[in-house]
Amino acid sequence: MFFNSLAFAVFLPVVFVLYWFVFNKNKATQNAVLILASYYFYSCWDWRFLFLLIFSTLLDYFCALRMEKVDTVQKRKFWLILTIGINLGFLGIFKYYDFFAVSFSEFLHVFGFETNPVLLKLILPVGISFYTFHGLSYVIDVYYKRIQAERNFIDYSLFVSYFPLLVAGPIERATHLLPQVKIKRQFDLEKAKEGIYQILWGLVKKVVIADSCATYANAVFDHYESMNTLSLVLGAVYFAFQIYGDFSGYSDIALGTSKLFGIDLLKNFNYPYFSRDIAEFWRRWHISLSSWFRDYLYIPLGGSKGGMWMKVRNTFIIFLVSGFWHGANWTFIVWGFLNAVYFLPLLLLDKNRSNMDEIQLNWDFKTVKVFFNIIFTFMLTCFAWIFFRAENITKAIDYIKRMFTSLQIQGQYLSNERYNFELAVMVLLFIVVEWYNKEKVEPLSGKISWIKVSLAIMALMALGVYSDYKEFIYFQF
Repeated sequence: MFFNSLAFAVFLPVVFVLYWFVFNKNKATQNAVLILASYYFYSCWDWRFLFLLIFSTLLDYFCALRMEKVDTVQKRKFWLILTIGINLGFLGIFKYYDFFAVSFSEFLHVFGFETNPVLLKLILPVGISFYTFHGLSYVIDVYYKRIQAERNFIDYSLFVSYFPLLVAGPIERATHLLPQVKIKRQFDLEKAKEGIYQILWGLVKKVVIADSCATYANAVFDHYESMNTLSLVLGAVYFAFQIYGDFSGYSDIALGTSKLFGIDLLKNFNYPYFSRDIAEFWRRWHISLSSWFRDYLYIPLGGSKGGMWMKVRNTFIIFLVSGFWHGANWTFIVWGFLNAVYFLPLLLLDKNRSNMDEIQLNWDFKTVKVFFNIIFTFMLTCFAWIFFRAENITKAIDYIKRMFTSLQIQGQYLSNERYNFELAVMVLLFIVVEWYNKEKVEPLSGKISWIKVSLAIMALMALGVYSDYKEFIYFQF
């Protein structure tokens, strides 16, 4: 069930009515409605994997309780290792086994050994990377006694499988979400209106921007051998806006949907393409994942407390693991490695936390420098996105080679392209709107919200008709 589907347009109002107007007596009934709705939502993808979600929930719930009952550090560590090992084991089998089997076979082939690896060819359970990380953050926090283990199984189950964030995040923390699900929620009209505004803006990002850019980006990446420099550059740029509109659009719909039920989720994007360096970009892009790796991997590895070698080592580990988290393909690992290389000069010069403030424009030389830094950072990001989008490393390298060898700056006709000049104008307009809204909580709210909402609905009606109904990119992770 996609957020941009007719099925969800029916599902959401039904759950909303049941939640607020039928089973609203207390917190227990509210949570029961949400957990049943979440399990139904997940089973719409593949009901068989619902049992894997429930098993993971039971495992973490039980192990956390056992950690609190045992009286030695060794016993606590046993239950922590057990739950982490089983959870990562399932993730590894479903997501990475075939990748490692094929990679090892290809490695042996280099030395003249021929093997026929046994492949499982399993379907990847949707959202497994996200709900696994939900559970891992919880048991790790319980192990370090940052929080107490949750006794109420329904409350904990809702934390793990809450349907707005279940299949593509944001990756929530127990310290943030559990306190909200443990109290009865009261209907707040203003919060509900904010939620509707955010859902509409998320749909605009997805249907109007991401799906439109995907039409061009897919055509270029699928036929890059016949593309010239201009088309290849535009293909990379349009993919950058496709993945941003797609994933941040999903996050906006998730956050807006959750507001309808009186629950706030973690912000996942903060206008990342206006970043002045790569460090700032990663503070603004997929914030919940970046902060998860910081808190549960980077800091336990020593963080920035050691010498420069430790900082560099930990930085590369974080980016490589982040790339591998996205998928079982060497392209994602190269993408992560590239971002680590981008980050390295800032780390060595101790400038990785230089741009912590919001952008202030005074229309002087400093402003010119800010715009140059933003454009340069965006160019670096687009270059790395080529590896993220390409089917394999060979095609990514060939794509880049053609960018510098097929030196023709002229428009090319694409058979499945609906518009060319109009798409460029629309992306530029989107950039202007994003820039204008970068310091606002809700882009569609404000004094003239009814005009903004009307324009958003018109855009969805006009361009949604031409959408190929593409699923969200991050569902595959």
